[in-house]
Amino acid sequence: MVDLSIIIVSWNVAEVLAACLDSILANQAANLSSEIIVVDSGSSDHTTALLHEHYPQIKLLAQSENLGFTRCNNIGLRAAAGRYLLLLNPDTEIMGDALAQMVAHLDANPDVGIVGPHTLNTDGTTQSTRRRFPTLATALFESTWLRPFAPRSLLDRYYVADVPDDTVTDVDWVQGSALLARREVYAQLGGLDEGYVMYSEEMDWCKRAKDAGWRVVYLGTAHIKHHGGRSTDQVTARRHIYFQQSKLRYFRKYHGWLAAQTLRGVLLLLYLWQLILEGLKGLIGHKRALRRERVSAYWQVLRSGLKVS
Repeated sequence: MVDLSIIIVSWNVAEVLAACLDSILANQAANLSSEIIVVDSGSSDHTTALLHEHYPQIKLLAQSENLGFTRCNNIGLRAAAGRYLLLLNPDTEIMGDALAQMVAHLDANPDVGIVGPHTLNTDGTTQSTRRRFPTLATALFESTWLRPFAPRSLLDRYYVADVPDDTVTDVDWVQGSALLARREVYAQLGGLDEGYVMYSEEMDWCKRAKDAGWRVVYLGTAHIKHHGGRSTDQVTARRHIYFQQSKLRYFRKYHGWLAAQTLRGVLLLLYLWQLILEGLKGLIGHKRALRRERVSAYWQVLRSGLKVS
């Protein structure tokens, strides 16, 4: 068994994937055995050719169609042989000894099941990746058009803004752009819930881990860079739908039907309001192409009804 399995799901992001792999290979610790598994979700670019030609040491699991982020991560998890399992986005870059630090923290703390690193944006500023579990009030404001009206304390609590960025601290969940779990967590809980096509799947996994008695830790001393959103930028309307459906699935699962339906109603009203607003802006001639794109995306969200299976 190797020490670390690194699982990367890719979809039409060959260039950033190459940068990610180069950063891993350049920052491997000599005393840490590892494998890299790339699950390609039906890419139509040159991803598979790139991997075959330049990264023959990578284990490539090429899928014939786009199976979705969560399902592909589970394919990678099933194929992994490591004591520790790192879910890593293709638009990330490992910095310095981040991998060795994360593994060492799990080695030294057997009650910690999941750890996430200090994540930086492309410009070097800190990207918020540590969280407390959301309440219904959080969900109504966070990542919605109501955010400007949110009580500051509500969002500060959710984003764990009360601790320094370089600290090591227990949190409720860490963002899935770089999430390291011990094999025992995977063996006990199983993989990610495939009811989440993408988004919130890592929050759900951390919730299940915490409920099972595992600690989740934000490791502010280990650094990675996350450029963000390269795959989801390709599907604007579906991104909105998947994001909101995942949020609703989480609330139905852990807060009940009434909370989920309340949230669903508010979200649909917000999308309707934004559709009307963007349509009016388009009529008066302000950035019409952008307005048409947004109206189309919001209409698709409304047509979906944000129904959760």
